[in-house]
Amino acid sequence: MNAASAPTAPAGFTEDAAESHVSHAERQHEKYERLIAQAKSIPPIPTAVAWPCEAHALEGPVGAAREKIIKPLLVGSEARIRAVAKDAGLDLAGCDIIDVPTEELAAACAVSLVRDGKAHSIMKGSLHTDVLMRAVVSKDGGLRTNRRISHVFLIDVPTYPEVLFVTDAAINIFPDIDCKRDIVQNAIDLHIGLGLGEPRVAILSAVEVINTKIPGTTDAAILCKMADRGQIKGGVLDGPLAMDNAINVEAAKIKGITSPVAGRAQILVVPDLEAGNMLAKNLIFLADADAAGIVLGAAVPVILTSRADSVRTRLASTAVGAIYAHYLVQQKEQAARKA
Repeated sequence: MNAASAPTAPAGFTEDAAESHVSHAERQHEKYERLIAQAKSIPPIPTAVAWPCEAHALEGPVGAAREKIIKPLLVGSEARIRAVAKDAGLDLAGCDIIDVPTEELAAACAVSLVRDGKAHSIMKGSLHTDVLMRAVVSKDGGLRTNRRISHVFLIDVPTYPEVLFVTDAAINIFPDIDCKRDIVQNAIDLHIGLGLGEPRVAILSAVEVINTKIPGTTDAAILCKMADRGQIKGGVLDGPLAMDNAINVEAAKIKGITSPVAGRAQILVVPDLEAGNMLAKNLIFLADADAAGIVLGAAVPVILTSRADSVRTRLASTAVGAIYAHYLVQQKEQAARKA
């Protein structure tokens, strides 16, 4: 569905809401708190935590277990995990430990736990992301699906009324149109799976008109037509849109853009990794935003956290993974009943 055939913006999203400026204190973590509360309303999700052998990597799952968001399966050196917990004053009650000696084996074991049905999500510990993702995408025993793997930042910007999804800013460097289709679909499915409804998706470029010298504009037009033809489902797409007219109603009016997406975007699809990474970090460091992160397209969500993340951001990432994992399990069960 493209902008021309899409329904109008949902009730409750007004221009005043889009353009309102409330204090940072009033908006800080507001959207994340809603996600965390939602995650607490479902049963704790069994989550394989790969190599939580440093304090920052162990605090997240232990805190999420205390909040009854996940049931951690800690995969790594048991001696190191217990030593880190003791030094950091962390209570491991309710956490199962699976003792393996190396990062590589921890990643492989986490994937095996998912394949065996013992875990419904994976969380990165203190191992390198590429070690974990190699196990996830392995052709032999990994968690591949027919989708391309992609990453979504869920960014809580204090001055914007909704969580902004930015994708892909971490995995696909120069995605082609087929890869972008999967990037868009992964993000749409996440938005729906979190209970946020049909999303308004802005395909970003430097300008809002098609210019054959700017590949991002032609890719945007193709993606919108793919949505028209049912090759992308569940979202309202428009593009190309520049950043200003994607998120600011007045900027869209000035440019004469009539669209249910312009000025009210919920998902921002960037042309390449560099653009996405710069956009996300600009929001984090210049707009006081927080950014939770999750990897999609595998059989289960992969929760990525950074040692630089705040405790609340780590908890938000875990909550997103838990809610979406619960949604995927429900979808799988429904499909099995219909079969």
